[in-house]
Amino acid sequence: MDNEALIEAINQTMPFGKYAGRKLLNLPEPYLVWFQKQGFPAGKLGQQLALMYEVKLNGLESMLAPLLRE
Repeated sequence: MDNEALIEAINQTMPFGKYAGRKLLNLPEPYLVWFQKQGFPAGKLGQQLALMYEVKLNGLESMLAPLLRE
């Protein structure tokens, strides 16, 4: 994974659902766990959500938070 793909993923806005409008990095961990159990959506968004699941699972969100864009 390259740096730009990671930065793009953490700054992607959730386009639907209960947390629409939130940056993927700011999604609650239980929501990402639910997606992991149900299956991530197909395509780029699904890949980004899977990445955010791994970030949360490994406790890396505080390290990546400075990369969030307003």
